[in-house]
Amino acid sequence: MNRFSRTLLMLSCVVTLAGCGSIISRTVPGQGHGHQYYPGVQWDVRDTPWRFLTLIDLPLSLVVDSLLLPIDVHHGPYK
Repeated sequence: MNRFSRTLLMLSCVVTLAGCGSIISRTVPGQGHGHQYYPGVQWDVRDTPWRFLTLIDLPLSLVVDSLLLPIDVHHGPYK
């Protein structure tokens, strides 16, 4: 693979993982901690052997959770 193909593959992986914790915690039953603020960030910082993915996903989940904060506020208040 040339450098361009590797870069394109890496960018595709990053885009695919973008906000993954936010999406999983909101859509997959049993994966989130119920309704809460910033569930994707909380999902990312849990103790897991996949800790290295947190480096990629945490900033993206923070952005997605911030964008979805008005929806979370509408469903709140949470503990």
